[in-house]
Amino acid sequence: MILGFTVAQLVLACLVGLVCVIAGLAGRKPNDLTVLSVALVELLLLAQLVVAIVAPAVGNAPTGNPLEFWMYLVSALLIPPLAIVWALVERTRWSNVVLGAAAFAVAVMLWRMEQIWTVQLA
Repeated sequence: MILGFTVAQLVLACLVGLVCVIAGLAGRKPNDLTVLSVALVELLLLAQLVVAIVAPAVGNAPTGNPLEFWMYLVSALLIPPLAIVWALVERTRWSNVVLGAAAFAVAVMLWRMEQIWTVQLA
């Protein structure tokens, strides 16, 4: 993994989480801003998937358990689309809070993936 890219993803995911939670607590229903911002988090996760596939081939292999890393990545890839479907099916203010929670969950998972990739010893 690339530390700078991971940090950028973390910042974006936390910002998206804040925007979505604030919108939900303000009583707003899901709109383009909240749904598309979570879609952007998903897009960056897809880019992270490409990085995770290419990195070991160029000599940047994970130091931790690769299976654990991939389980985190696959799980993180599933969270935003499921949250978006929820938000589009149940269009209430709480759907924005769910979108925010999904973004925060992705941020936590990204940090754990970074730890697995760089800090742990196999």
